[in-house]
Amino acid sequence: MEVVVNVSLKEGVLDPQAKAIANALKTLGFSDVKHLKLSKKISLQFDHNDKQKAIKEAEKMAQELLANTVIEDYFICCEEA
Repeated sequence: MEVVVNVSLKEGVLDPQAKAIANALKTLGFSDVKHLKLSKKISLQFDHNDKQKAIKEAEKMAQELLANTVIEDYFICCEEA
């Protein structure tokens, strides 16, 4: 069972890396990009196939370590193979 945790900065938090990439894209001629947001994708592989348990464990991991919930949001999705 694989669970993916996507972590990104909350709206309103300054993201200089995303800003630099957006500016570089405009310089390269990609002027249609209105907004760019970076995120971290964290893939977790579990030995069991219990979807509810895996999501619950991933939620706890995100709260305690994977995301800084003061400035970051996270989204969890389950990818069954």
